[in-house]
Amino acid sequence: MSSAPRSDTPTLAEDLLLLLFQPRSGTIAGENTLFYVLGGAVLADLALGEHLTTATTGQVSSVTGHPPSDDLLRRAWDYLAEKPRGVQTALAAIGPALREPVLRRLVARGDIDQESRKVLGLFRTTALRDGRTERRARLLADVRQVLVDGAEPSARVAALAALLSASGTLPQFHREIPWTSAVISRAKQLEQGDWGADAAAAAVTRTVTATVVSSAIVAITVLPRS
Repeated sequence: MSSAPRSDTPTLAEDLLLLLFQPRSGTIAGENTLFYVLGGAVLADLALGEHLTTATTGQVSSVTGHPPSDDLLRRAWDYLAEKPRGVQTALAAIGPALREPVLRRLVARGDIDQESRKVLGLFRTTALRDGRTERRARLLADVRQVLVDGAEPSARVAALAALLSASGTLPQFHREIPWTSAVISRAKQLEQGDWGADAAAAAVTRTVTATVVSSAIVAITVLPRS
């Protein structure tokens, strides 16, 4: 199956799945919450691109006449263009279909490699391994600067770190991001939308994105885990 048409710049969902990929084991961390966390990343990407707006009721809707060019984001934008939706409803509708197309994009970009193997000499399976781009290491360094070094984040990195924290997988990154009380506190601040006034995005965009991410995180905590 071919990958969805994509923009040259990776989506936030691609960045998040790439971070959640664990090169040592070849697995994806946080599989139980993965669909909904990726859905949150798509909503955040729409907000960052000013394709999405929020209402005082907590619902989200597409900005009329301003669709994204990326196909993955466009499907979510089309769904939200039908009528305003609650974040939990949007995540449940958008999230479950994301894992495979996002993973295919990462493989196509060379960020993750797929390797065909035989199990017990009989059954063929596909294993994941680290790609050739070193992009995962750069993303992890960006998140570490925010969580460990206290750097002011861009809105995109703030959203990425907040969603990574919401996935419940941060303890698995202890080699690169020490699981300390300071890191836990900073991660929770980001989850709640406290990104700092200097986050590199227009104030309105930053506020909408923070609202979408924090709303998504609340929804993720009450959605089924399996």
